[in-house]
Parts: sequence; C-alpha cells; structure tokens
Amino acid sequence: MSGTARPPDAGDDPSACTLCELPTEGVDVTDGDGNRFCCTGCRDVYGALGDVDVDADAVRERRQARDGAADDGADAPDGDRDVPDGHEATFLEVDGMHCATCEAFIETVATDADGVSAASASYVTDTVRIDHDPDSVTIDDLTETVSGLGYSAYDREDAFSRRQANNMATARLAAGVLVGMAVMLQYIVLIYPTYFAFPFYDERTLTYLNEAMASTSGTYFFIVIAVLTTIVLFFTGKPILRGAYVSAKTRSPNMDLLVAIAAVSAYLYSTLAVIFVESPSIYYDVTVAIVVIVTVGNHYEDSVKTRATELLSEVTAVQVDDARRLTASGETESVSVDALEPDDRLLVRAGERIPVDGEAVDGDAAVDESVVTGESLAVRKVAGDAVVGGSVVADGSLTVAVGPDATSSLDRVAELVYDLQSGNHGVQKLADRLATVFVPAVLVIAAVAAGASLALGGAPTDAMLVGLTVLIVSCPCALGLATPLAVAAGIRDALERNIVVFDDTVFERIRDADTVVFDKTGTLTTGEMRLTAREVDDDLLRLAAALESRSAHPVGQAIAAARADPDGAAARPGGATDDGATPAVADGGAEAAEAPADDAPAVESFESHARGVSGVVDGVEVVVGHPDLFDERGWTVPDEIREAVADARDVGRVPVAVGRDGAAAGYVVVGDELREGWEETVTALDDAGVEVIVLTGDDERAATVFAEHDAVSSVFAGVPPEGKAEAVGRLKERGVTVMVGDGTNDAPALAAADLGVALGGGTAMAADAADVAIVDDELGSVATVFELARAAGRRVKGNIGWAFCYNAVAIPLAATGLLNPLFAAVAMGASSLLVVTNSSRALLSDD
Repeated sequence: MSGTARPPDAGDDPSACTLCELPTEGVDVTDGDGNRFCCTGCRDVYGALGDVDVDADAVRERRQARDGAADDGADAPDGDRDVPDGHEATFLEVDGMHCATCEAFIETVATDADGVSAASASYVTDTVRIDHDPDSVTIDDLTETVSGLGYSAYDREDAFSRRQANNMATARLAAGVLVGMAVMLQYIVLIYPTYFAFPFYDERTLTYLNEAMASTSGTYFFIVIAVLTTIVLFFTGKPILRGAYVSAKTRSPNMDLLVAIAAVSAYLYSTLAVIFVESPSIYYDVTVAIVVIVTVGNHYEDSVKTRATELLSEVTAVQVDDARRLTASGETESVSVDALEPDDRLLVRAGERIPVDGEAVDGDAAVDESVVTGESLAVRKVAGDAVVGGSVVADGSLTVAVGPDATSSLDRVAELVYDLQSGNHGVQKLADRLATVFVPAVLVIAAVAAGASLALGGAPTDAMLVGLTVLIVSCPCALGLATPLAVAAGIRDALERNIVVFDDTVFERIRDADTVVFDKTGTLTTGEMRLTAREVDDDLLRLAAALESRSAHPVGQAIAAARADPDGAAARPGGATDDGATPAVADGGAEAAEAPADDAPAVESFESHARGVSGVVDGVEVVVGHPDLFDERGWTVPDEIREAVADARDVGRVPVAVGRDGAAAGYVVVGDELREGWEETVTALDDAGVEVIVLTGDDERAATVFAEHDAVSSVFAGVPPEGKAEAVGRLKERGVTVMVGDGTNDAPALAAADLGVALGGGTAMAADAADVAIVDDELGSVATVFELARAAGRRVKGNIGWAFCYNAVAIPLAATGLLNPLFAAVAMGASSLLVVTNSSRALLSDD
C-alpha cells in the first residue's frame, strides 16, 4: 500500500478517541476524567492500563524508539510522525535488510533525499515507510534511491519484483557453487599437490607440476583462478560485501564485516602475490570457501522460511478491488474501488463484501462486520445505517452511498498494520553484538602479529602471511553459520509441529512472555456457530431447520445444520469466523445450507424479517426468531420461554424462539463453540506465571465464560482494531507481550506485539502481520513456540561458544606463525563442519 494519508492525531482533534484516535461523533462514551472514547471497549482498556502510561503519544513514541533509529544518531521517530501538510506515507518492501545496521543506513539515506520528511525501516518485516511530498519525489524515485544502495526495493504488492529478487538470490548461489567448484577442482588436482606429496601422484608428476606453477604458464593459470574467484567474491558475495560496507560506514561492526575482511584479505594477498611474486602461494580457495559456505548457510535458512510460508497458501485475502456502481439509468457498472467518488451508489448483494465505508440508502440485510470489528454476530442494516468497508452482506442486499472519504475501514486497518511493521525495528543479533568487539580485536591481533614478524626480521611477504592467517583462522564461517543454521533448525522443527515461523529474529527476541493476549472469536472459540441447547420437540426442530435452510444468516445456517443431528452436533454451518464470508445466495430463495434430504419437510413459503423468519412448512405455519417477531405477528409467547431467551442472551448466546400455529412452543440457543483445549492452554500459561488477557471486539456478554475463569486476569470487550493495537502497546510497557489472534481485525495488534501468533485458519492479513502462524489451529502450540525459542537460543549460544573456543586456540597459533593460511583454512572448514553437524540435531525431543 502506498500514498495513504496520515490518520488524524488525537492530540490535535479533541473529538477523537483518547485511546485509538478513531472519530467519536455520535458516540457518548466518556470516563470520570472527561476523556472521550469511540466505544466502551477503548474506555475499559484505557481505564485498566492507564497507569502504565497515560499519554498515548508517549506510548507510541516508545514503541517506535528502537535500536535502529538510534544508530544513526537521530531522534527516535514519533509513533504519530509530525508529517508536513501535503506529505503522504509510502510503504516499500526491501529485500536484503538483515540487521539493525541496515535499518539505520536505509533510514539515513532515505531521509537525506529531497522531499522526504521521515523514514522508518524494519529488517524484521522487510518494510520501510517513507513520508514524502509526492510533488517533489515520486514512488519510483524512492524505489530507485533505496535500490541504488544495493538493496531491492519494490511495492509490497509487486509479486513480479519479489520473484525477481528471489531469482537473483538463487542465481548468486548457483554461480557461487558452480564457479567455486571449478576453482576448488583446480586446487585439488593441480595446486594442493605442490604443497603436499599426494600419494596418487608419482615423483615425476609432482616435479612437473612444481615447474609448471613456477613458469609463465603458471602465472596465466593463476590469472584464470583469480577471474573465477572474482566472480564468486563480487557476484555471489555481493550481499556480504554490501553488509560489510554498511557496517563500516556506520561504524557498527557486524558478522558481514568479519566475513568480508577474511575473504577480501585472502583475495588481495593472492592477487598481489600473482602480480609481484615469482612463485606465489595463492589462497583464492579461502575466499571461495568463506563466501560460498556463508551464502549456502543463509540460503538454507531462507529456503526453510519459504517452505514455511507455503503452508499458508490457502488463506484468503479480504480486500475488495472492484465495486458495482449504479448509474443514473438504474443499470450497474463494474468499476475500480479507486475510481469511487463520495455519494456514489453501490449495489452489494448477499455474499459480497461492502467495498468502502458509507451509508445504506436502500435494502435490508444482515451484515457480518467481524472482519473489522471482531463482532461474531451479523448485524441487521436498513436505510440510514452506517456500514463499514470490508464487511460481508450475509443475506439480502443493500444500496450503499459512498462516504465522504471513499475509503474502507479494512484499508485503514491494513495501513495501521504496515505502519506498525515499518516501526518494528529488529534486535541486534547475538553474533552481530559479539562482532562489535571481536572484529576490532581480530584486526588488532592481525596487525600486531604482522608488525611483530617484521620487527623480528621477517620478510614482508611472511609478515603479510601471518596477518592473513590470523584473519582466516578467526573462523568467520563458523560464526557466520552459528545463527542462521540454528534458526533454520528452529524453523524446521516448528514446521514438523505445524508451526510456521515468518520472522527469524523470533528465536532471539523472545525467550519468555510476561503477558499473553488472546483474541476471542476464532482463537479461543472455533468461530463456528452451532446449536448449543434446545427446548423444542424433534418434529418442530425439523420444521424450523427446513425453514432456516432458506436463510443465509449465520444463526439460520446453524439451525438448518441441526436437522442432520437434532442434538446440535451437525455438519459445519460456517459463517461466524472473524473474517469468513458466508456463501453467496440469491435474494429470498437459494439455499445457504446443505441440500435437503429426500424426506426433508417441504418449504411451501418463506419470508425473511429483521428479527427472524417465517413461512409454511408441510402445511404448518412456522415462525423462528426473536420474541418480538412473535409479538409483531400477534403470536403467543409463554413467560417461561421469554425468560429462558433473556437468560441465554445475558451470557452472550443467541436464543431463538420457535413456534407454530400461532404460539411459541420452544426455543433453541445458538453460540460460538469454545475451542477444544482452551482451558488447558490458559491454565498452563497462568501456572507458568504468565498473565492471560482476553481482548475481543465482541459484546462483553459473549466473553462472560472467559471473565469467570480463574486463569484469565482481564477481559476487554468491544475493542476495535486500533484499540487492540494500543492496548497491546501499553501492555508492552509492563513486559514482553504476545498476541494470539486470527482475524484481520487482530492484525494491528499482532504487528504491535513483541510476538504475534496467528492461527493458520485465519486471514492473509493476520498471517502477514504475525511472526508465527499455527497451521493446525492447535492452541497448545503457543507454548511450543516458546520452547523452540529457548532451544534455538541455546543452540546459537552453543555454536558461537564452540567457535570462540576454537579461536582461543587457533588465533594464538596463527599469530605466532605456527599455522600457515592453508592449515588455517582446513581448520576453519573443520570448525564450520562441527557447527553444521550440531545445528542438524533436533531442537526438541519428540516426547
């Protein structure tokens, strides 16, 4: 998404919600201090968490203030940037960022461009937000500026550019492996025999090879090896060299700089030896080995992550691209949503999404707004009612007048997610933190060793060899592989448990959680409406189910599905997930549930009302709906049925009276089914000392069962997406906060949390905002995520510990001249092999 204007600032607009900044016109919700709110949910969150940080601006400022923003010496960006008038925000995906130093570098360069007021980059989400004047600098100019640094920047929705970037990464790897094999083959067959007396070469052959290498033809041969090595170093190793350049320019040593120093030193020494030394000893093999090994390790990590994301290929996007606009003649035309103007009339039929925010001007329909609000029950909309873009018309149809901004609430949620992602600065990886000390130390040791060799009367070439040996033996490959291979092992083990890890920094950022926040609908519940109770005879239930089979309303579908099982364990009715669209049906007749059996009652007439349905089934007049519908039709409702309906509604269920021949004869209760194992999950977290909070857009009555559970410390109901994100931001001030959700309305909170966990059955936007996705919707896997993080952390530290133990022995040997570059390269390879072997082990046992 690009070119989206900044939302209004609550500090500038006294009518905006104190917590989430949404408009409060027409809403009279305040607290004791006179603060205005858009809903009771935001008021409750503000009241409960206000002691954490009363100033919402300060919360956003601290959320934005990350390591990367401080590295360039600039002030941490404010959560609601002071965007000049006429500026807009553009979000770009940037391929090649992999550390906090990259973030600082891109932000610095971007803000130096003309017309740019601010920039915020995140290597965690590969996203950069740039606030700019579109008249001074275009999106293409911004893309070119960032890409000119050696990165690949493109629009987040540009699948072609993303594929090009992936293809280039594959080409770099392929070239490195193939050309590297050609170089190493020459070393094994022709060069190494001159260093060692190979048993499979006779004396005559060894003599010939030595003479050939010392002749003019040997020089040409070395030149060919140099050319091949140049390809590996500057093409395959370009990302490493770029990272080293950024590291050096920002004076923030990282692993790229350490790897690049060893590779480039061996390359320069060998090249100078070929030019100036008569019988040179060349170490291009060291350069090739370092670059290819580190590149392969990084590629393996990326490939595991790619396979992980493919598991979520079945999630559906929910944003609308086209709309059906009514013309002056009453005909309809299909137009792009971008072409809509305020007051345009749109026709939205059953099963379709409302493209933009607006007002219903004609029609009568049940609208599922859960995609934005999180409310699991459809809401009846008639002329004069406001509707939100992205919501689904469950039954009936509406004519909608486009609102004054011609924008969608769903697009607003998407922008909020992108904004949070661009501000989610990554932590500095453990290996990079160690590199800030290790790199200068290695350089000093190499310089001192070379200087000492010269001072003791050694030749310049010998002194250079000593310094080179120190750089090579510092084991950049083992250090470079320590983190990516351990992370890849974590991603691999997670995949085996149907857990998809999108962000490889999860295993370094998260070890333990202080607070876990659960969404309700679709997370703690299945998001599926079904019959939970009934007080009606089987024959009347069959009639009611047959009548409701003509309805597309989620509640009607649940009743219709009950005909397959009078006890309520019917086939999945669908229609109540946070974002799932109900099946499309024609007005007033197409079936929305499963096809009736041959012996099903015959529906002779059907009529839909605002509070239920009525009709004639097998010659019997049947009414199913709210008691008010019975009153309107003059039917009798016994007091016990009316009281039972009221009691069921008080605990968040949907009670429906059922009657025939002029009187209500019973009732059924429909509700969102609790997910199996939810109590065990929240209890286990509570027993581990983790605070459990439920955050939902539903009415508070629908969350009663959670509020009454001993393991749940707080329940906040009726909270909009912006309010969820702000609530999570405030909870982060108290400690590490994890958000678990599945819907688009959860996406901002997932992006704002220290760790976002999305259930795989949710929406694409939720998955995009999260760090982790649980494909099989198993809540118990939340605890497994933390176990994997801790295990991966131990593996990273073990790998790095081995590398440094090795260095503690090898570097002194190299500095004293007891180890030459060739043996240093062999030792480096052995150390790397041990790291690879250690990382190949499973992180968790199968028990």
